[in-house]
Amino acid sequence: MKQKSGSDRLNRLLKEMVLQEGYLVSVLSDIHGLTIAWAASEHVDPERQSAMVALVQRTAVQVTKQLGMANTDEMTVNDANGQKLICRPFTIDNNTLILAVMVAEKDSSYRRATNHVIREINHIWKTYWA
Repeated sequence: MKQKSGSDRLNRLLKEMVLQEGYLVSVLSDIHGLTIAWAASEHVDPERQSAMVALVQRTAVQVTKQLGMANTDEMTVNDANGQKLICRPFTIDNNTLILAVMVAEKDSSYRRATNHVIREINHIWKTYWA
């Protein structure tokens, strides 16, 4: 049996979260907006959504730095249709990563699922890249 790579495991983890939680898209990126892993529901254009998420992530990080804010644990953007984009920055071994999820309805629960996925990303990262 072929062993999965760290990238395969990250993509699968995000895909499982999208399927189980009903999210539209989930993207893991670095602080510069480089996509590390992503998953999208079937009716979403993944390239367009990933590009949009990366843009919002970079903008949020730049604004936080320019305002001199302390590290943030979450940034959200709501649109007029009720969709919500949540960006959760976190650090693993001096690498700042951002987990972003887009939910279809602004009142959807996401904190428990994103906390769980961040813990799993931490484990995968340390297994393959520490």
